[in-house]
Amino acid sequence: PDQAPGDPWAYGTDLAWMRELVEYWQTKFNWRAQEARLNAFPQFKVELGGVDIHYLHVQGKGPNPMPLLLSHGWPGSVFEFLVLIPMLTDPARFGGDPADAFTVVAPSLPGYGFSPDSGRRGLHPGAIGDLFATLMQGVLGYRRFGAQGGDWGAHVLTRLAHRHPDLVTGLHLNLTNARPHLGDGARPLSQAEAEYLDEQARWRLAEGAYAAIQGTKPQTLAYALTDSPAGLLAWIVEKFRAWSDCGGDVERAFSKDELLTNAMIYWVTGSIGSSIRLYYERDREAWVLGPGERIEVPTGFARFPAEIWRPPREWVERSFDLRRWTEMPRGGHFAALEEPELLVQDVRAFFRPLR
Repeated sequence: PDQAPGDPWAYGTDLAWMRELVEYWQTKFNWRAQEARLNAFPQFKVELGGVDIHYLHVQGKGPNPMPLLLSHGWPGSVFEFLVLIPMLTDPARFGGDPADAFTVVAPSLPGYGFSPDSGRRGLHPGAIGDLFATLMQGVLGYRRFGAQGGDWGAHVLTRLAHRHPDLVTGLHLNLTNARPHLGDGARPLSQAEAEYLDEQARWRLAEGAYAAIQGTKPQTLAYALTDSPAGLLAWIVEKFRAWSDCGGDVERAFSKDELLTNAMIYWVTGSIGSSIRLYYERDREAWVLGPGERIEVPTGFARFPAEIWRPPREWVERSFDLRRWTEMPRGGHFAALEEPELLVQDVRAFFRPLR
């Protein structure tokens, strides 16, 4: 397409950078090497109520590894966790305490990547949380487990903790989209909370077009993104630039290989259309907490400075039994890929007293 005038990124993904990235994709990117990275992890697939779930399942190395469910979001994938998982499962290898070891289960969200489209309606975050609860308890036999997520992963795991609190030892989040009940006797908003709601409204106007179309007409968008690899890539990488702590230079936060591998997972599986339908299903469920209701599972929250939504502590305390709050020095929305060491340190510290 033609390049819009002015700031190269003001109207969307920059043409010059896209030409460079697509040229790299065509001539230098080694998909077979990235396949080998993925295939180095034990992977499985299970059918649950007509929905095929793909997941990584990596055993921890320590005296008593805690089961930990990791959940990614959009436009991410389990690829985000490949650096993180060894740090969680084998802390001693990275200079940590073996007592902090986790056994990690990392599913691909239904309709994302290697979890194929089921064609089932109503797969909103609460329904996915139920499937993940069945995976952890019914399939893998974990009576209790920890959970960690951002983006859709945070939403799914929040719903899981709300609906199945007896299963979840602790919930660690780096984003929340839980809406507390704000009427019928709820305490007044603090100044920071009121400013946060204003910031959310401004963000939706400036940056929320993707969510509006994916939440209303995902099928129409899916034709373009399934037909054009360059279009798919531009749609995805623009979010990695806008939502990361990169100062406008996306390659400060992610390599070309990382960006392309994540996009390739959507491309080779033809899953972009089924992935974005999650926005449609979420918007039609429109879940909010009731009066006086909150998630009673012990919760930790890591607030990264470049995250798209940065709620104040008192906002999170309305919805969760908050036990740990961490202001991160750097990082953004894709924390597991962008700042894995910082995230791992916080996850270990949060779950240590809950073991």
